[in-house]
Amino acid sequence: MPQKTPSAKFKIEHFVEWFRSAAPYIHSFRGKTFVVAFGGEVVSEGQFIGLAHDLNLLNSLGVRLVLVHGARPQIEEELTERGAAIRYDNGLRVTDDDALKCVKEAAGTVRVEIEALLSMGLANSPMAGADIRVASGNFVTAKPMGVRAGVDLVHTGEVRKIDAVGIGRRLDANEMVLLSPLGYSPTGEVFNLSLEDVATSTAIALDADKLVFLMDTAGVGGAQGELLRELTTLEAEVIVASAATQPADVGFYLPCAVRACRNGVARVHLISRHTDGALLQELFTHQGIGTMVSEDALETLRDATIDDVGGILALIEPLEEEGILVRRSRERLEMEIERFCVLEYDGLIIGCAALYPFPKEKAAELACMAVHPKYRSAGRGEALLEYMQVKALEKGFRHLFVLTTRTAHWFLERGFTESGVDKLPQAKQGLYNYQRRSKVFMKKL
Repeated sequence: MPQKTPSAKFKIEHFVEWFRSAAPYIHSFRGKTFVVAFGGEVVSEGQFIGLAHDLNLLNSLGVRLVLVHGARPQIEEELTERGAAIRYDNGLRVTDDDALKCVKEAAGTVRVEIEALLSMGLANSPMAGADIRVASGNFVTAKPMGVRAGVDLVHTGEVRKIDAVGIGRRLDANEMVLLSPLGYSPTGEVFNLSLEDVATSTAIALDADKLVFLMDTAGVGGAQGELLRELTTLEAEVIVASAATQPADVGFYLPCAVRACRNGVARVHLISRHTDGALLQELFTHQGIGTMVSEDALETLRDATIDDVGGILALIEPLEEEGILVRRSRERLEMEIERFCVLEYDGLIIGCAALYPFPKEKAAELACMAVHPKYRSAGRGEALLEYMQVKALEKGFRHLFVLTTRTAHWFLERGFTESGVDKLPQAKQGLYNYQRRSKVFMKKL
């Protein structure tokens, strides 16, 4: 058997590491409802083939999918071919009778093309063996927008109601639901709706776990042009209300993200349609690739509970193997869990620390302090230290000490001073491991 080259071995190891890191998401996504919205450009520019492969994968993992497509470029093309006027008012299409005919034609064409691409089952392709059933229907009830600022929008409407029960039945039958930007009135009228209105209303009605918008830009930009990877609804509202210039699609989708989260949708993701595999990168990696909006911050610092033992072990075991931390068994962790605090990011334990009391000397030991290698930035170590210092003060301790073999300078930079073993509490001196030769640092609180 030929030997694997170093580069091939690295790729295999990288794949295995990624696949293991994705496993928690695979488990947690099963049975969850995702609404994925994308403009007609994804279809007209040939990007839906790659997206179909990713949707097929999500479907095979048990994710309940609702797709909402747009049709703006197709509608524009129809209007141009017919020589009809293209009219907008404040970003809303004025849908007169001629425009409505084009809307129906374009929406129907896009829907049929999407259904065809989702039906691919070619051998030697990501869709091989796919058996995706796609359901469409009159799930959206709409009402006319009427006259806005003196302009009659005619057949342009907004969502009045989503048939969540009907959609739920289709999802329960393992079907993927496809919604067009059209709505129907009880009197049989047809209204042209916006993609974002249909997607947001559907996600809210279904109490979806995720709403994903594929857009032209990478996500929401910050003041320095950087990508803002996480936003709370409050932070997003500040951006929406500010005078800061944002791309047009952010202006469309960010208010919808706020509305969705305020009404029960757990997460809203704004990602680029131009990046192949963006949907998978956003959903199956901790960092993601775009902007995620949620009601509350994803990162929390709190006291540990018995349910955190497994996460703490996974965090500290690599450091124990390197000899950086003293080994702790699961049994010991379970008995001492009330001494720990954890830093949690979206359900993953990324940091921990423990506080061991020595009441006689009014001192406490800061121990088992660790931060996951991928998250050693943004002051997470300082946050753990500050949290434990406050807890120590609350318990009446006046001194904090730490034993370390690798991070001496980190503690020196944060107000600790090097000390001797003889300055440790008597009980701790008796436990000191002279083979490890850990350095002692103390800090007065």
